[in-house]
Amino acid sequence: MAIPKTIYQPYNPQSIETKWLAEWEKQALFQQSETALDQVEGDSQSIEDKLYLLFAFAYPSGSGLHVGHVESKTALDILARYHRMKGKKVFFPVGWDAFGLPAENYAIKTSIPPAVTTKNAIDTFRGQIKRLAISYDWANEIATSHPEYYKWTQWLFLQLYEKGLAYRGNGMVNWCPDDQTVLANEQVVDGTCERCGAKVTQKELEQWYFKITEYQDELISGLDEVDWPEATKQQQLHWIGKSEGVEITFKIIANGQEIEEDLVIFTTAHDTICGCTFMVIAPEHQLLSKLKAAISNQAEVEAYLEETRGKTELDRQIQKEKTGVQVQGIEVLNPATGEKVPLFVADYVLARYGTGAIMAVPAHDDRDHAFAQKYNIPIKLVAKPTQETTTTQADLNLIKYQTIKENRHAFILTNSSEWNGLNFEAGREHILTALRAKGVAEVKNQYKLRDWLISRQRYWGAPIPIVYDPQGKAHPVRPEHLPWLLPTDVDFKPTGESPLRSSKEFIARTEKLYGKGWRPEFDTMDTFVDSSWYYLRYVDSRNPDVFAKKERLEAWLPVDFYMIGPEHIVLHLLYSRFFTKFLRDQGYLNFNEPFKKMRHQGMILGPDGRKMSKSKGNVINPDEVINKFGADTLRVYEMFMGPIEADKPWDIRAVAGVYRFLTRLYGLVTTATTQGEVAQLDQSHQVSLRLKRKFHQTLKKVEDDIPKLKYNTAIAVMMELVNEWETATQITRSEESKVLFSPVELGAFVRMIAPFAPFLAEELWQIVEGKAAKSVHLATWPEHDEALAAAESLLIPIQVNGRVRAQLEVSTELSQDSAAVIAQAKELEKLQVWLESKTILKEIYIPGKILNFVIQ
Repeated sequence: MAIPKTIYQPYNPQSIETKWLAEWEKQALFQQSETALDQVEGDSQSIEDKLYLLFAFAYPSGSGLHVGHVESKTALDILARYHRMKGKKVFFPVGWDAFGLPAENYAIKTSIPPAVTTKNAIDTFRGQIKRLAISYDWANEIATSHPEYYKWTQWLFLQLYEKGLAYRGNGMVNWCPDDQTVLANEQVVDGTCERCGAKVTQKELEQWYFKITEYQDELISGLDEVDWPEATKQQQLHWIGKSEGVEITFKIIANGQEIEEDLVIFTTAHDTICGCTFMVIAPEHQLLSKLKAAISNQAEVEAYLEETRGKTELDRQIQKEKTGVQVQGIEVLNPATGEKVPLFVADYVLARYGTGAIMAVPAHDDRDHAFAQKYNIPIKLVAKPTQETTTTQADLNLIKYQTIKENRHAFILTNSSEWNGLNFEAGREHILTALRAKGVAEVKNQYKLRDWLISRQRYWGAPIPIVYDPQGKAHPVRPEHLPWLLPTDVDFKPTGESPLRSSKEFIARTEKLYGKGWRPEFDTMDTFVDSSWYYLRYVDSRNPDVFAKKERLEAWLPVDFYMIGPEHIVLHLLYSRFFTKFLRDQGYLNFNEPFKKMRHQGMILGPDGRKMSKSKGNVINPDEVINKFGADTLRVYEMFMGPIEADKPWDIRAVAGVYRFLTRLYGLVTTATTQGEVAQLDQSHQVSLRLKRKFHQTLKKVEDDIPKLKYNTAIAVMMELVNEWETATQITRSEESKVLFSPVELGAFVRMIAPFAPFLAEELWQIVEGKAAKSVHLATWPEHDEALAAAESLLIPIQVNGRVRAQLEVSTELSQDSAAVIAQAKELEKLQVWLESKTILKEIYIPGKILNFVIQ
């Protein structure tokens, strides 16, 4: 008998979504009022039930949303909707990282003030996000460019200044000659500015810094308190770069005479000191100016220093060929051997790491080895493998120190004076003891982390709240003058100085408030300052008196779940953690880490499998997808593409497939509500029971998957359920039967899909429950029936002497009957060859898991 094809009511996502978007706006769903935010304060049960979900601060570019934004925002929105239905008090705020270079550069090109273009971009983003049904708390929306927000950014600066953690100092910086501003290290890509592609140079400037190094050890230990991806923690540790080692003082010989100046180095390999055959200092090392008169090849040294000024630190770290110049007239005395060794200046040594000087041991370090070979410097092995250890590197006069470090007992010291013959474990202690006895060694820790340079010579940022008296001394802007407003009468054209210098109003304002001859600080703050404390402001976004009430901070913070792109896992997180620890120490916060749990989304690639870009012509516009298939289709498709953390290529055919899935789902529910109750025929009843079981298994799976962000597998099982439901519906129609689900199950089904396809779920909810029903998104999450959710049958592996030889399918109920399972297993044809004519010594059965026959 042919099964008739089901004809469904038409699914029109555009009309459905437009209708519910307007209705939700009218109802102001999920907008946390002041009263709602305050309800959690002081209520231990409410605090226990709270859930603060946070998506990384978005920059509102003029081009609007791309499909990558859709993925990450939808992923977090599903979590928010699900937990609301589970009874959690969810806080899911939104805001804009609105200051920054892109808006200012656009202003330079178009002469349109960045305040205007930024507002327009935010309006565009806001409309697109609402169209996607992202259930943000728009009532507490913030933007870093609003004076009501950056007032508290400036207040934070002043708190740090008062405690000595904001200071002004000289330093070498990355300088973009085109953008005419300082760049952070992460803004330099292959020696060029990530924004404009200009070749970055080094420049010494007096700048403002935050003393983040004050918290460097706690920034390490605090990682033990958070649930973050291990790779993210390792990136943080690498950036902080803690090394436990020894500072050693070397005497300097100038023109054959020992002088008062010393050269101090930091090393983690003091046990190789006898292999030091030359010393190297960074081009910026102060010794070069102090001993200028004693350097016999000063012109050659100066030429080399000029050459290195055009290189960034990153250039110097990654360059394959090491370059340098011997500093003639200067030698260094090895305190362990008494030998004089030459001094070189080379740019592979960085001034900001350690002491800016190294002892070079070319037999045990790659860089030193390459340098020694290039400049014909002696190479002296001080490590000899024991008889049990073999190494081919010894023939090349290079045994990497890492190899020695990993197994110090396997190497003995050689060419090391009185320590010859000791293994490196013992020798390490003996050499350190001897150096300390001479007063030339001190055990210390070193860090790669440097203080945070926050000065920017740009316009579109928060002004640094500092003014200078006529003598040039810095003073904090008085609290009553905050926000220290960004002037509007400026010339955006980059000149190498801050555009704020061109503001007559800014200078006049300063003199009016502080006195004749006073001037303001013209630099603005790095936008990382604005975006590294925003999670605190959200909970009290409209408070004019404090950055946030203490009661609300204690009730809602720390953030329970943070989703952020992998491109922001180093500096933004370090800075946010630094601010949190500082404000805790000042008594404002009662927690140590800002983000309890964090995960990263992957990248949506173009249909060609490459990163989307306009130049490649592979960019997917989400608006076009929504106009054709609807926002629910876009949401469900992006969640179905694969694991959230993975990179995934776009596939328009799969988008259409998801649209067909939602169309079938719409048709099944609407058809069911017009045909009546559960089917009555025996055959139909059996099908219905099977479908019920499948439904509860699906519900259980979806409930397990959502908190783990395993949305692709949750959607997959819902698709399987729809397939089975559709097949069962067609069978019952051929028997002129009725529907297979009761209204209760239909309602539960609609609630299950609500976090994924909120527009469609709302429409179906009104059909199933009636027009008087409240929003499905205010309903509770359905509970699965544990008995129905249990698997109907199990596949039990059958072993013989520990090796799997067959499998037995049994019902879930029967799987608990050991005797029955063993009896059925013995009858399996595949097992006969293994058991025939054999003596069974033991029958070991773990119910529902495995059966093992031990035979003789």
